Amino acid sequence: MASQTSLESVHDKSIRSAEHIGVFLPEPEPTERRYAIISADDHYLEPPTLFDGRLATKFVDAAPRVVDGEDGGQYWLIDGALSPIRDWNVASGRASKDWTGAAARFEELRPGGWDVDARVRDMDLAGIELSLNFPSAMWGFAGRVFSAMKDRDLGFACLRAYNDWVIDEWCAAHPGRFIPCQLPWFLDPQVAADEIRLNAARGFTSVSFSENPEALGYPSIHSGYWEPFLAACAETDTVINLHVGSSSIISQPSSDSPHGVPNALFGMNSMLATTDWLFSRIPLRYPNIKIVLSESGIGWVPGLIDRLEWTDSYRDSPIMNEHWNIDVDGPTIDVLKQNFWFTSIWDPATFRVLDLIGADRVMLEVDYPHPDSSWPHCQARTEAQLGHLDRESIEAVTHTNAEHVYRCRTV
Repeated sequence: MASQTSLESVHDKSIRSAEHIGVFLPEPEPTERRYAIISADDHYLEPPTLFDGRLATKFVDAAPRVVDGEDGGQYWLIDGALSPIRDWNVASGRASKDWTGAAARFEELRPGGWDVDARVRDMDLAGIELSLNFPSAMWGFAGRVFSAMKDRDLGFACLRAYNDWVIDEWCAAHPGRFIPCQLPWFLDPQVAADEIRLNAARGFTSVSFSENPEALGYPSIHSGYWEPFLAACAETDTVINLHVGSSSIISQPSSDSPHGVPNALFGMNSMLATTDWLFSRIPLRYPNIKIVLSESGIGWVPGLIDRLEWTDSYRDSPIMNEHWNIDVDGPTIDVLKQNFWFTSIWDPATFRVLDLIGADRVMLEVDYPHPDSSWPHCQARTEAQLGHLDRESIEAVTHTNAEHVYRCRTV
């Protein structure tokens, strides 16, 4: 079985160098819009003003804040610990040779990473209609940091303040351009459920949850612990996004595998998560629940479908029946194709066999402003991957699937 490593450890922790810091590529030319693109996975670099004016007075002094480091970079001071704003958080607009993993300053990174007006300009430049954004790695892609804070009340206040910033500042600045995605509270599933209902009324249509909460020290998805949260998501039609690395670990074959190995195997996390969530029977208990594997890729999906089809052929075995009764529950593939969606940045070979997955199961992602991002060449990359497909399939992958899943509309 593959070993696992922390998400942070796959990135170099280099020392700041004037040779690399603040070096930008020439400004790209605006792209002709051939496709209406909704990106189902992008990221913020949260600004220093993230918590300003959003916390009760008693929490202000202890709240996370941005400070200058001795190396000249900037850091978030969270719960007494320093977390560097590494330059790969905003790789877009800079050559890959200048992604060092060093601590950076906001002004040394492309403003679209942390300034909403600049973000929309970059979306327009590349022909992106709408964007769903996840946190930067320092908060955990599902906001694990808030539930891990030593002062539980402060952590909860900061979580709510973060969600306030998402809906009231980032999304509200440009109505119709962003898909609101909230962060959950892990320490109490009933409180998490209450927040889901409150935030649904405010306009949130999705939540970023952990692909494997057990890896964060919480009960597994098989335990029954999460039922109030899951019920609230199903009741409010709140999509559960499982972003790769949201368990804060990624799979790698050996403990000393070079960094390129876990980067190449990012999709493996999503394959593990999909199978685990499928056999948790959550979709059987909540038939309308929507589960999206974010930054998942799709190359592994046909292989999983083949394997499920094969194992279903002997699911009448008493051992297999214990977990999934084929006569009562139906084929596992049917549930997979009803409740799960997948996202893709670059999977040209798999798009050649898209019918194996289903054109209605896949959404595009841009992953701006991370190293994997297709920005600013989103339109060209879309053409290279999807140009051979029929019009209905292209529209499904580029935007209509996302419109259905997240209840949004292109401009």
